[in-house]
Amino acid sequence: MFYEIRTYRLKNGTIPQYLKVVEEEGIEIQKSHLGTLVGYFFSEIGTINEIVHIWAFASLDDREARRQRLLADPRWQAFLPKIRDLIEVAENKIMKPANFSPRSEAH
Repeated sequence: MFYEIRTYRLKNGTIPQYLKVVEEEGIEIQKSHLGTLVGYFFSEIGTINEIVHIWAFASLDDREARRQRLLADPRWQAFLPKIRDLIEVAENKIMKPANFSPRSEAH
């Protein structure tokens, strides 16, 4: 299992706008292609204006195929401009759990 951890630093004050449009439109498009959403978070304490979402994939090939399908979806292409200008910095990590790491049955 591989976990993709996507971290976005948003423009100051835009978390409510970002979360609203993702909740109303974006997340269903993502879930229809990417599959297992582990969590979707926003900062309360610490680094401000930060969004973190984590997706689980069976393999790196699985991730690549799913991301390609997402990027090819016309609904996703229409959605991207609604969030693109809200994001100042994007970071992406691929993590693999240690053998002793707790994992839920769904992952």
